Order: sequence, then C-alpha cells, then structure tokens
Amino acid sequence: MKMTLRWFGSLHDTVTLEQIRQIPGCVGVITTLYGSKPGEVWSREAIRAMKEEVEAAGLELSGIESVNIHDDIKIGISTREQYIANYIETLENLGKEGIDLVCYNFMPVFDWTRSELAKERPDGSTVLSYDQELVDKIDPDKMFEEMEANSGGFILPGWEPDRLARIKELFQMYKEVDEEKLFQNLVYFLKAIMPTCEKYGMKMAIHMDDPAWPVFELPRIVNNKENIQRLLDAVPIMNNGLTLCTGSLGSNPQNDIPDMIRSFKGRIHFGHVRNLIHLAPGKFDEAAHLSSDGSLDMYEIMKAFYDIGMTGPIRPDHGRMIWGEKAIPGYGLNDRALGATYLNGLWEAIEKTSKK
Repeated sequence: MKMTLRWFGSLHDTVTLEQIRQIPGCVGVITTLYGSKPGEVWSREAIRAMKEEVEAAGLELSGIESVNIHDDIKIGISTREQYIANYIETLENLGKEGIDLVCYNFMPVFDWTRSELAKERPDGSTVLSYDQELVDKIDPDKMFEEMEANSGGFILPGWEPDRLARIKELFQMYKEVDEEKLFQNLVYFLKAIMPTCEKYGMKMAIHMDDPAWPVFELPRIVNNKENIQRLLDAVPIMNNGLTLCTGSLGSNPQNDIPDMIRSFKGRIHFGHVRNLIHLAPGKFDEAAHLSSDGSLDMYEIMKAFYDIGMTGPIRPDHGRMIWGEKAIPGYGLNDRALGATYLNGLWEAIEKTSKK
C-alpha cells in the first residue's frame, strides 16, 4: 500500500506539495492535467511538466485522477469514435511518461453529488452532506449553480464551470440512455482502449457512483457488488479494474465493503478511504476517518486491503474542514493529513499483528 494525497495543482489548490511531503508516510500525489477538457488529447510535454513539478518536491506522481470521459462516449453516439481515439492517444502519452494508473468515472451529467458542502457539526467543523429530500427539491438544471454558489469560490472537482452552459442539452442527450445502454457503452469504451492499456501496463480504475443510487433519474451502474462484478467479467482483463471508494459504496449501508474488497482481489488498483455516518435512508454526513466518528469500520476496511495484498495507492478521501481552514470543500490539508496518519497507523498495526 502506498499512502497518497489528491493534489489539485499549484494554480488551484490551497495545499502545497511541500505540505503534503511533510505528512508522515505520504509518498505521492494523485493529480490531473488541470485546464484540460474532456475529449482533448494531453500532450507529452504537458504531462512531463506536471510529473517533473511533483518529483521536484520529493514526491511521486502515483496516478491520474481523472482523464475525464467525453459525454458522447457515455451516450454512445457516432462522434464517440474520435473521442475514444483521443483518449487512447492520451493514454499512450501517459504511458510513455511512465504513468500507469488512471482513475475515471462513468457517471452521466453529474459527478459526485451533495446537498450541502459545509454542514456544521457540533464540534464546529464542517462536512459534505447528502439528503435525498433536499436534492429532490432542487431543479436539476440549477444543480451546477447550487454547487457553485456554495463552493466558497473554489472550483469543485467534477463540477467544472464549462459544463454549466450544457446542462439542459446534456439531460436531453441522456434521455434515451438507460442502465443497460450506459453499461454497454462503458464496455465498448473499455474494449477499445484495453490494447493500449496492456501495451503500457496502464491500469484503468473506475470510480464508484457517488451516491450509490440514481440521482435526477440518471442511470448509475457502478454501485454494488453485482454490478461491479458484471463489469469486471465483461472485460476480463486485469488492466480493467477499480478505484474502490469506501465513501461512495458506503452511502448504501447494504454494501459490505470488506467483503467487496476481498471479492475483487487483483482488480482493485486504487483505494479511496473515508468514513461517513448514516442518518436515515438516503441521508448521510461525511465524517472523520476514525471508525467511531461514523458508520464504517475503518479497521476492517484496511484489514481487507491488507489481506488482498494491496500494493497500489490509497488516499484519504475527503475530510472535514477544521481549525478554520479555507479550502476546496472536502479537500483541505488538516483533516486529510489526520486521516492519512490514522490509516497508516491502522496498516502498521494490522501488518505487525498479522506477522505474529
């Protein structure tokens, strides 16, 4: 297991590489080429510059999150062929620069969704929160505006402003896309890129849907054990794998996360580890990584990762905003640093106990 932190680049992130390097046991960052749009080809020069900036700070570039997928690929219209070709060219350029992990998602229109970005807790910290009743009252056409208005002036990952102008158009384009069609479009995409992935040893790691159920009647297909196993079976190549996100899967208390980790042994290329607390069906708040602060057993989750011999990167995913920090919602330094240290501590204890 390699402990990493997501970094949003020197132009967008309040957290610096120098600060990340000082987190005990944190060896690398997960980042992306900010400013690139879905469907564009990433040049080798831009990739190299990104990698060199990270390495100059004494860290490794442990993976990319994300090379976003153009909606035409998800919808399955004829123009997807050009965008798939562009994606393959980007993967080739990443591979030539020695980068071998890409996290991505296949969620229609919206990326992760929350009803509140700074819900205050009794201790004064704030967290990301989801309440289906509140989401149901939001006009889907206004969802981007709602998120942007409550972002504290930060650009939210997965909610880039250039998509705002297309929201109505996108909903119309996805009108005929149900779960089965979305699944088949994902399989089509993966089969097209797998030869390139195998050539460069590129691990494609799909992120779970967040939350793990349909939002605004848009299909979600990567949200439980059955659906994930179907995807892995449809493209049975080791390069086709997962970013196993405990928070996304954990939004549905029916998901047995330690069991899923063990079941998907060999296909989990990347781990997002965070905690949340269930308040009611369809309602949850994110929490500190400490098990007792939420509803997930973080010891059992890390034990499952250890048991499958996880060697890829793991990162603390999201965090509370604490000690007056102002940062991208969910992505401040302080609580994620605490989370990384806590997860490393669990790993050390599991490792030493298992060797006795």
